[in-house]
Amino acid sequence: MTDNLLMILPELVLTIGALVLMLVAAWGGQASTRAVSWTAVAVLAGAAISLGGPATSGATAFDGLYRADAFAGFAKMLIYGATAVSIIIAPGFFARTSGDDLRPEYPVLMLLSAVGMGMMVSAGDMLSLYVGLELQSLAAYVLASFMRRDTRSAEAGLKYFVLGALASGILLYGISLVYGFSGSTGFDQIAAAFAAERSTGLTVGLVFVFAGLAFKISAVPFHMWTPDVYEGAPTPVTTFFASAPKVAAVALAVRVAIEAMGPATVDWRQIVIFASLASIFFGAVAAIGQTNVKRLLAYSSINNIGFALIGLGAGTPEGAAAVLSYMAVYVVMTLGSFLVVLQMRGSNGQPIETIASLSGLSRTRPALAAALAMFMFSLAGIPPLLGFWPKLAVFWAATNAGLFGFAVAGAVGSVVGAYYYLKIIKTMYFDAPANEIAKGGGSAVEYALIGLAALFISPLGYLLIAPLAPVTAAAAGSLF
Repeated sequence: MTDNLLMILPELVLTIGALVLMLVAAWGGQASTRAVSWTAVAVLAGAAISLGGPATSGATAFDGLYRADAFAGFAKMLIYGATAVSIIIAPGFFARTSGDDLRPEYPVLMLLSAVGMGMMVSAGDMLSLYVGLELQSLAAYVLASFMRRDTRSAEAGLKYFVLGALASGILLYGISLVYGFSGSTGFDQIAAAFAAERSTGLTVGLVFVFAGLAFKISAVPFHMWTPDVYEGAPTPVTTFFASAPKVAAVALAVRVAIEAMGPATVDWRQIVIFASLASIFFGAVAAIGQTNVKRLLAYSSINNIGFALIGLGAGTPEGAAAVLSYMAVYVVMTLGSFLVVLQMRGSNGQPIETIASLSGLSRTRPALAAALAMFMFSLAGIPPLLGFWPKLAVFWAATNAGLFGFAVAGAVGSVVGAYYYLKIIKTMYFDAPANEIAKGGGSAVEYALIGLAALFISPLGYLLIAPLAPVTAAAAGSLF
């Protein structure tokens, strides 16, 4: 039992921290918000530190329900980092937004969501997969509607809840089919059933499971909730949705595909290729006509998930490592982009989200415009910025797996998608200043985070490839 508890130490740290902070919030009330927020960040740091040792030893806990391996450890580091940033940037946003003050429940919900995401990426059984996914989702539904007096936020929470419940039902039905035809919910036993002569029911179950997971990663055709939820939710919450849960859902999809359904690669690869190319092209085309920057970044998220799925479609250790590299760089680019969106405020402090308001930003706030331009170029995969490298990695993995046409189609989609990123840069640098965005007002912490993200995705970021590549390779190798 002690060994099992040591393997789930990151989740224990987060759970105990969340429960204690919940009590502090209940007694301390609104005045405890800042203290609870920074303590929650410290709890996330403690969980990250506890990832060493048994938590990434490669063993399984609780009779295979939980896997403590390097793959889960890498994903959790990204999840905890993105969650911490989403907590840090919230106080400034809510302080500047009239109507709703930040309450201490916000960081507690973030911690509980992080517990669920940790369970998702470490799942070794369909039951632990579903419990972790629902824990993450229930916290996310509340976070989406956190600004109670804002009708857009309430609408976003309701849409997310209704569509999320539908997707959970689809996933649960798929799990029941897989269990019924394989006789087990454990990934190893399911893989053995797929390796044997399998029935049509098992294949149908596979389709439903992947459909449920596609909703969580916002892959086409289960993307419909993303633009509305991203636009309506408070910007720090949208920042969270676009980063940490994306990593958890993609890592979960990779683990299920490789460990539970590895023998059925030919079957699920068709689903992944369709979802990947549909996400790439739909995300690129649908973003072109957007006028709201958060909706544009929502379609950008759909587009980028399509590129990550190219690595999964390869079905090889190289492809899984490319997915991890892609998500690592994607998280930094996304966090940087939304940190810039947080600085888009009028003279009264209210958020401004229209792309037209960015007109002439290079002349009124040149440093902010330069940072956003770097993030846009990097999201488009334009060298020499670091966003080019993970795209090349997933294309290379698909090519080495014999999927040359898949890689070429993805590359063509990358060219199409570059248009709407370049549109933002054109608006900032070539249009007449709109003077809608007020100067200054952001906190030193926000500016520091923008600077660090810009430095990471700059050409200097290529220096990180040498230490990052063996880490992602080892993490991916733990799945095979």
